[in-house]
Amino acid sequence: GQVFNASSIANDLGVNSQTVEAWTSVLEASYIVFRLQPYYKNFNKRITKAPKLYFYDTGLLCYLLGIRAETELPLHFAKGAIFENLVILEVMKMHYNQGRRPQLYYWRDSNQNEVDLLIQDGMKLHAVEIKSGKTINSDFFKGLTYFKKIAPDTQLHLVYGGDEYQERSEFMVMGVDQLEKILN
Repeated sequence: GQVFNASSIANDLGVNSQTVEAWTSVLEASYIVFRLQPYYKNFNKRITKAPKLYFYDTGLLCYLLGIRAETELPLHFAKGAIFENLVILEVMKMHYNQGRRPQLYYWRDSNQNEVDLLIQDGMKLHAVEIKSGKTINSDFFKGLTYFKKIAPDTQLHLVYGGDEYQERSEFMVMGVDQLEKILN
C-alpha cells in the first residue's frame, strides 16, 4: 500500500528506473502485485498522481515481511498496511465474482489528505477508509470527512478491524465480513 516511485526504488537498489519498471511489470504480469491508480477528478487541488503498489497474496506479503506466525501480525509495524491490502483485494474479488471489472482508486492531495479506496460504481462514488484497529476512533473519519467536503455526493464507508456494523448519519462502519454492504 505504498506509493510506487520507480526512481526512488532504483536509487536504493543502484539500478535505473527502467529496470525497476521492467521488473515491476513482470510481477504484475505474474499476478503477484497490482497498481491502484489515483483518482484524477479535478477538485481544484493538487493531487498525488503516482499509483500505489499492492500484493495479490497477503500471505506472500506477510512472508516477505518476515511474519511467520499469526500471533506476530498484531505486533508488526506493517499491520495497518497489510490490513489495507487485504480489504482492497477483497473488494476487487467481490467485483470479479459478480462479473464486473472493478474501478478502484485511491485519493491523496498535496496536504496528505487521503482516502484509502474509492470505488466508482456507475454514477455512484464510494469512499472507503481502512483502519486495522478494533476500536473505532474519531480520527478514523478524518479523511472521509475532508473528502465529503469536496465530493458531497460520495457515499462514505469505514472498514475497521472489528466486527460491528453501524449505520451512522454520514458513514457506514463495518468489519471485513460485511464488505458486501458497500455496493448494496
